[in-house]
Amino acid sequence: MRLFVAVYPPPEPVDHLGARVARLRVGAASAAGAAVRLAAPAQLHVTVGFLGDVEAARLVEVESALGLAVEWFRDGRHAAPRLSLGGGGRFGQARSTVLWVGVRGEVEALYVLAGLVRSRLRQARLPYDVRPFRPHLTVARPGDRMDPADIEADRADLDDYQGPEWPATELSLMRSHLAARGSRYDRLAGWPL
Repeated sequence: MRLFVAVYPPPEPVDHLGARVARLRVGAASAAGAAVRLAAPAQLHVTVGFLGDVEAARLVEVESALGLAVEWFRDGRHAAPRLSLGGGGRFGQARSTVLWVGVRGEVEALYVLAGLVRSRLRQARLPYDVRPFRPHLTVARPGDRMDPADIEADRADLDDYQGPEWPATELSLMRSHLAARGSRYDRLAGWPL
């Protein structure tokens, strides 16, 4: 099973962001039928930890590790962080170019949560991505199907974006099913923050 751990924003900030993305060049290109992939609103999330492929027999261990991470988070007197979406960036080059929007607000609490998730996964000898945590939501995968100058213009436009505030109320364990037309995610478990 391909697994990741995420925080999902509620519908209001997702809709607000979607309206902004629709006005970007990548949004216009998608509406015109270009082969750029916009992230589906229901799939917009902040990845707190990526495990990758995990044997199904270890799912109970994963759930236990994540439950302990959330317990430690709450015991550390952390409340559900209040977040907002804002600012823009991009990852990758050519075919792998990704456009994203950043996370603002009480992001230090997200860093604490991500650190606890990684710590508990490591202690359980479970796999996880060791790259530095960078809270963001992927909004589009234009790849090399758009002029790089247009992608950069969209990134700059997102720098001025500021969405509504929302509370991160749950940590979710998700399973990712890879497909040619984009991934599909299934929620396996959740823990209230």
